[in-house]
Amino acid sequence: MDMVTEGSVYLYEALDKKVYFKEATILVPSHWKSKNVTKARTESFEKAKIRIDNANSTYGDQPYTKQYGECGTMAEYIHFTPEYLLNDAVIQLYGLRGRVFVHEWAHLRWGVYDEYNKEKPFYHSNGRIEATRCSKNIEGQFYEVTAGGSLQPCHIDPQTSLPTDKCKFFPDRNQNTNSSLMSLPSLDSVSTFCRKNEHNNKAPNLQNEKCDNKATWTVIFEDSVDKDALQTLKPLESPPPPPSFKVVQRAQRVVCLILDVSGSMEGARILQQRQAATHFLRYIIEDQASVGIVTFSTSASTLRSLTIIDSDITRETLVQLLPKRASGSTNMCLGLSQGLHVLQKDNGDVLGDEIIFLTDGQATDNIAGCAPSAIQSGAIISTIAFSNSAAQALTEMADKTGGIFFIAKDDMISNQLMDAFASLTLSTGDYTNEPVQLESVGARTSDWFNGTVSVDQTVGNKTSFVIIYEIRFPSIYIQSPSGSIYTQTNMSHDGLLKTVTLNIPGTAEPGDWKYSIQTTSNQAFTITVTSQAAHDDVPPIIVKTHMNQQFSDGTKPMTVFAEVSQNYRPVINAEVWATLESETGSEHTLQLLDNGAGADAFQGDGIYSRYFTKIVNGRNSLKVRVKNQGGQTRFAVQKNSGAPYVPGYVVNGVVQLNPPKPPVSEEPLEVGNFTRTATGESFVVKLSGTTPPNFPPNRITDLSAEIQEDTVLLSWTAPGEDLDQGTAKSYEIRWSFDLDMLRNSFSNGHVVNTAAVSPHEAGSVEQHSFNLSFPIQNGTTLFFAVQSEDEQNAKSETSNIAQASKILHGPKPPGVSNPGMNLTVLVISVCVVIMVICFIVAVTAWAVRRRNRFV
Repeated sequence: MDMVTEGSVYLYEALDKKVYFKEATILVPSHWKSKNVTKARTESFEKAKIRIDNANSTYGDQPYTKQYGECGTMAEYIHFTPEYLLNDAVIQLYGLRGRVFVHEWAHLRWGVYDEYNKEKPFYHSNGRIEATRCSKNIEGQFYEVTAGGSLQPCHIDPQTSLPTDKCKFFPDRNQNTNSSLMSLPSLDSVSTFCRKNEHNNKAPNLQNEKCDNKATWTVIFEDSVDKDALQTLKPLESPPPPPSFKVVQRAQRVVCLILDVSGSMEGARILQQRQAATHFLRYIIEDQASVGIVTFSTSASTLRSLTIIDSDITRETLVQLLPKRASGSTNMCLGLSQGLHVLQKDNGDVLGDEIIFLTDGQATDNIAGCAPSAIQSGAIISTIAFSNSAAQALTEMADKTGGIFFIAKDDMISNQLMDAFASLTLSTGDYTNEPVQLESVGARTSDWFNGTVSVDQTVGNKTSFVIIYEIRFPSIYIQSPSGSIYTQTNMSHDGLLKTVTLNIPGTAEPGDWKYSIQTTSNQAFTITVTSQAAHDDVPPIIVKTHMNQQFSDGTKPMTVFAEVSQNYRPVINAEVWATLESETGSEHTLQLLDNGAGADAFQGDGIYSRYFTKIVNGRNSLKVRVKNQGGQTRFAVQKNSGAPYVPGYVVNGVVQLNPPKPPVSEEPLEVGNFTRTATGESFVVKLSGTTPPNFPPNRITDLSAEIQEDTVLLSWTAPGEDLDQGTAKSYEIRWSFDLDMLRNSFSNGHVVNTAAVSPHEAGSVEQHSFNLSFPIQNGTTLFFAVQSEDEQNAKSETSNIAQASKILHGPKPPGVSNPGMNLTVLVISVCVVIMVICFIVAVTAWAVRRRNRFV
């Protein structure tokens, strides 16, 4: 709480006295005991933008923000650990917590990036060595720290002509500059963000790379989600009050299934609804949740009032109540009203309670008239459109209540209805108790339907194989990794539900499980495999997927994201495929990439991305499949950001060393064979025309340059004909002595002859070397940029600006002295009143041992 209070003061000072934190809601684990905790259902772990949780092994206790969107786009969350918040020794490493909080908040809220760079701490500029920072007015000294803790002058790497990796910058404790919080927030004098007039646009940091060399102040005031408010608000006349705090616990989940039983649902649809709802009740909804069941057609009926899930017997009781027949009209308003009435029975209101609303058609009554009252009720409404004719109001209800919207074809092979119900989970942050979908696939055959599901070491408990058949009971064989064969005698068969289930006793054996299904009739099959964590202290590998837009008019590119992780650790080198299908049946499959090019922000961060260019009008579904890629999958050790660690300070001319940063895992651990599937929220496309827009090649974001004698070598990742797909037609390369000129007026740069450069397929590594028309003098720094063009002559945005310097030394590389080489040193809701900010902090159960110091 002290961190937030301090952060509010620093934020107020940093942005012209226009912004402060008004209140914070702290979400603590459900089993904590405290008289001051309020029960609530509107907050959840997934909505929280600040997480207090066990450490990410890559970062240790270093605060960081999960960020992978475009510059100016809100990030996912800030991650603090209990040790960081409770151990005051970290203040020496990173600075005051309030300042660090503002540093991370700027990542989270305004989408700015770091102005320091651990990987590139130095660079050449106009014949001098500069340190990567903002502003350039920050002063200090450079030394190498020996293993014994003594200081010695830095040395120059002859390959790069820059200081070696052992060289560290020690800033003066007292500075004459007040920026920047994105560079060195630990300095007492630093109180604001770099503005345009002091921005170090040549520094090789992520802020310049991702934000087109713009100052952080410029991004916050001109590109962020708060740009309009910040430009119009007037400063407060007096300091703001301290934030208020509310500590809440997530109350047990309360859900009402509202199911369509109108005439159009009769036959295969009512059966599929029963199959999917059965799977939800048996394997997805958590213990101690309350569930009610309502049906609607010409009238509405309550099949079961709210019932606590306290045993498998209770689950089966609810399963047996699911509707089996359908007839009548589609009075959706009656269903909504009845469902809300059921939810009110537990505590008198429906705030934070959930509705799962499924229908296959248009409303007989006026759904547009009753939807607003349902939206305003406070319930979270997730909707499933079970056919392409389902009412459009379903999308609006989900969007405006914080629910999830799915479309599901009634084509059995897609398994979309099962996937939709399986995705209706509510995470507490403890993934060891939550279901994980390992497989979901369908096929039509009159012979064999075979496949393999990999059960890795992180899962295995409560493993179930659910096979659904269309016509006749098939022969089923499931083989464990050690060779044990399971047949129908080991499985349960429900002939009315046309479902065969194998529940693996205990913990499923890790390895490849093989299934074979044989039929002599031409029929459809699906298989869904679900499991949970094998150990209560080892979270499973999980996959989350989403689009960057839930509604698109085609003016901005759509991007598919899939995050693969285990206990915050990114899983890299996996094979990730996304299937996007329109409600009219148009299907596209994309391989998602983690290569740091095109739609992907960072290479090796476990976020796999791709642009989706084949958009069509209507509602569309998203499904992702992930598996180990030939044994190459690893846990990543790379970090893309984080609160800057300071090795020490210069006080009265003497370097005072800070304690060394605690070591973290740097060994890329192998991941065994695994499979996962995940379903993202469906999205809606409404194009102004009848055909998809023609997108130009994507912006190149990883251009690099090197000068070897008088030869320039450029490298980049190839864009596509349409964003990051296909092959571009041509490249235009230009250079300049002036970065700003090249950035602001690309066409005025000097042209490089690219007649011999033929673009390769998107994602390929491109290299081009050339000589300029004059000898490059020692100490010269040049800047380079690239544009690409497609067959319709549409040009990409200008690439990132790459810079290279020619530095020649004598036979003995010099050292760096001080001053020597004259180194110029280096869950959230927003209420805009005077930019008053309110947010949710989630504390996970891992912090229980020291909980009294949080609340």
